[in-house]
Amino acid sequence: MDQTALNLQQQIELYGEPLGETVRRVVGPLGLTQGGLAQVIGLSAPMLSQLVSAQRVKIGNPTVMARLRAASELADLVITHEIQEFDIPDAVDRIRATNGALTTSGPTTHLPAQGGPPPYATPPELGAQPSGVSGANVASGMQSAWPTAAATPPNEGAVPARTIVRAIQDLLREVASTDELQRAAVTIRTESPALAELLLAYGTGRTADAMAHYEQHHG
Repeated sequence: MDQTALNLQQQIELYGEPLGETVRRVVGPLGLTQGGLAQVIGLSAPMLSQLVSAQRVKIGNPTVMARLRAASELADLVITHEIQEFDIPDAVDRIRATNGALTTSGPTTHLPAQGGPPPYATPPELGAQPSGVSGANVASGMQSAWPTAAATPPNEGAVPARTIVRAIQDLLREVASTDELQRAAVTIRTESPALAELLLAYGTGRTADAMAHYEQHHG
């Protein structure tokens, strides 16, 4: 396996999908270029490009990761028509407004220690409020991305499936490493095959696999 393929695999283990897929899913619905997204989340364009191409593995700044997560959740709401198109620029600006200085260097290639919190876990400095649609912040502890005049999206009530799936992934990857989750699944597979499948789908697989599992059981 070459280094790029290895980096992609490590991104999948950390985030549930390669960062390139995350970025491509976000920029279209939000009307951003890749460089524009880099500015919104507080990352230099060259560094984001290296992450997208898997020359680097991870973003070391948890605040930047929180902004990327917020942008991803906002894009999901745009796709499902749970936010009005004219509200998108203001929502993006609210995510951008949390930015400090651009991150142009730092520990972007080192993986966290086994059992440590994943990059998508809520950073301590951002609080611990759950993200979602019904009045919750787009990113935990951050100022809501919704315009002041509309604190919740037009179709309040239905949390996007991807948001639920990512929350489950984050929880599992916060309490155990990929290897630990795989070993746990093997241990319980005989007596609890469905639970073993859940651990593998949400804890070690891609977000797309977890989404398929969720839709199969909740569709």
